[in-house]
Amino acid sequence: MSSQPPSISLKPIDPDDALAHVPQRVTTERFTVAAEISMRARDDLARRGYKPDGEKSLRRFGIWEITTFMLPISAQHFRRVLKAHPTLPQGESDKPGGAKMFTLDEVNTIRAFLESEGQQGKGYRPYRPDNQPAKIVSVCNFKGGVSKTTTGAHLAMAAALDGYRVLVVDLDSQASMSTMFGSMAEDEAQTAYSILARHRAEHVARSMGIDDFTDERLDEELRAAAAVTADDLIFGTHWPTIDILPAQLNLYWAEFQVPVWMQTHRSWQFWDALKSFLRDESLLDDYDIILIDTPPALGYLTINALSAADVLLIPVGASFIEFDSTGRFFDMLYTTFVSIEDSIARISDDAPKFSWDAVQVLLTRYDDAQQSELANVIQVYLDDFVARHRQEFTALVGQAGERVSGIYEASHTDFNRDTYRRGRETFDRCYHEFKRLLIGCWERDRTEAEQREAAE
Repeated sequence: MSSQPPSISLKPIDPDDALAHVPQRVTTERFTVAAEISMRARDDLARRGYKPDGEKSLRRFGIWEITTFMLPISAQHFRRVLKAHPTLPQGESDKPGGAKMFTLDEVNTIRAFLESEGQQGKGYRPYRPDNQPAKIVSVCNFKGGVSKTTTGAHLAMAAALDGYRVLVVDLDSQASMSTMFGSMAEDEAQTAYSILARHRAEHVARSMGIDDFTDERLDEELRAAAAVTADDLIFGTHWPTIDILPAQLNLYWAEFQVPVWMQTHRSWQFWDALKSFLRDESLLDDYDIILIDTPPALGYLTINALSAADVLLIPVGASFIEFDSTGRFFDMLYTTFVSIEDSIARISDDAPKFSWDAVQVLLTRYDDAQQSELANVIQVYLDDFVARHRQEFTALVGQAGERVSGIYEASHTDFNRDTYRRGRETFDRCYHEFKRLLIGCWERDRTEAEQREAAE
């Protein structure tokens, strides 16, 4: 009997052959060439249907999709409402006699009408208590590849389809979230870098006894930094109710600049920059949900996102390595914020303790056939931290990822209707659980505020 040939990995390699195939040494200039090639390839992909920045547009929605996923009424009742009220958007057809299609703005107009004319609490418009600020949600984990960006983007899109106003804050210099929403910052001046610079400038001014940030005693750089507003940093997207504070590669320089600033102003509480900006610019009133995409590292930008957040959403894959990494992430969170609390306590007698409304671990890229046992173990160990629903990986998700878009941007007409429904419902279930958590946090805040008012 002849023996089996050795595995390819065991075959000897001829050194001369290896030498003949080794590439040239790489210098830093080679990266410039690679970057230019990548940009040309990006343009080529765009021509083949992959949408680049600035060319995205949101599709229209058909009556079946609107009445199945967006509004709690039947298709027949929807048509009757439009017929009885011709001033409402009537939709457009691509061809005579074709199905009527509606923009998201038109759906929201109809949603507002149904809410005003129908039964309160029916669910035409999403719930948010009066006089309660937006909830800030940080999607975080210092391990890469756990679907932070896609999870955050899909939650933002689902919330927008539900009628919420959403601000997405991209703190990752890789700017994948900015790419998905077609709004890349031109330079670091249009990113969260300017928020840190503004906060530091205000601190410097106050330490000099200056309340007017245009005061000539401040140098030009500090005056310019202090003058930055939300209008300078926040841009619209192809989603009419989603705005974005975008990122770009140079945002990473914040991780080098912040420690330099801290050397000269040690009392500067850098971790409060983003939270102060959102509050001072009235963004907590302008939006319902502020969703922050963080870098895969616990640096100064991520600490700002965690400090600002009401809710921490932690995506993790159902694998031992990712679970182990998430445990280390929790340990680093504890160490980092205890250190900050101690540093505040050294200069203030009433130093606050950090707290969050909720922390939720979301299992992503889940395959029930392969990962159910480990997922159940994770559920047992982390208990109430873990979301009940798991974000399954489907063909719909794969196609959306290839085209740098979300599953909510994919039309059901491109799929078998049942395939589309199954693919979409995995994200809808995760959004529904997230929304319930969000509303619960709002309700707790409202109840506590009423109790404080009664006690006074």
